[in-house]
Amino acid sequence: MPSWIVILLLALLVWTPACAWLWLFKRRRTEAHHGLAALAGMRWREFSQIVRRAMVEQRGLAEPASHERGDRGTSSDFLMEREGRRWLLSCKHGRAYRIGAPAIRDLGAALRLTGATGGILITEGRVERDGLAAAAEEAIEVLDGRVLWPLLAPCVADDVRARVVGIARRQALRQTLIAALAALAVGLVAGVAWRAFQQVRPSTPAAVVPGAPAPAASRAAAPVPSAAHSRPADAPVPTPAEHLEEDPDPATLLRYQQAVSRALARTPGIISGIWLTRSTLSVERSVDDATAWPLICREVEHYPALRTARIQLNPRPGSGEPVRWRQCRTL
Repeated sequence: MPSWIVILLLALLVWTPACAWLWLFKRRRTEAHHGLAALAGMRWREFSQIVRRAMVEQRGLAEPASHERGDRGTSSDFLMEREGRRWLLSCKHGRAYRIGAPAIRDLGAALRLTGATGGILITEGRVERDGLAAAAEEAIEVLDGRVLWPLLAPCVADDVRARVVGIARRQALRQTLIAALAALAVGLVAGVAWRAFQQVRPSTPAAVVPGAPAPAASRAAAPVPSAAHSRPADAPVPTPAEHLEEDPDPATLLRYQQAVSRALARTPGIISGIWLTRSTLSVERSVDDATAWPLICREVEHYPALRTARIQLNPRPGSGEPVRWRQCRTL
């Protein structure tokens, strides 16, 4: 698969959920944050009018005919009616409020004094956990900063609502662009890694499963070993016979002897071949004489200067055989 397709797919895979989160969740939280800030910046009169309108349109409450206020005598509490029953609304205007159980208990007492059926606490701040538990006991509905903006937004002036929505939308667009760049960067990194993997993979030898047949191409290319002997793959390639000296200098002779020793060490059935002197080769083997002798002579006779060397055949380990001396060729 081309690397650019991998880049696009990965970038799209990262960018799609990021966009969903930014527009479905983060944008709404941003809008609520700025909406609450706009509500908190209003005067009490304007805020209370928005609250009353929202209660009329969304909760079916209505202003009482007598326009009486709550018994607590504060401008933040007012009564509304629904089906002849009273509801006490308490507004805590401001985002700094952290309302706990004592304030809720106080509002519950005011409900009983005014004869209200239930109460609604409205604030741009937050009601703490103990306050929520107390509100459930006192039959008080809590509308704090976590849920207030979606409730009041339809009743806010159009220009204020448009400004809040515009701020949230612009921020979501900016974050979407950043997410697109980040997703593209992730895709580029992954694409480069994929390309490198594709280049390395052909040179990696395939794993060989024991007992599995070799591929046809490998069988065709592999050389067929002779029945007598199979030279190891890493053994040195012998120099053509016409290039070997019959009377070499000491350095060349030493090189010939080392080549024979290396070849014997790689030969199955031969443990080692060590030159004791210029013309004596000591051989350790694990096979019998009849098997070992052709293997030794094949390596020694390859070098004209070593063909008449004495071969010391040491006994196999634990066999008790005597040491034998032989020559591959005589003068």
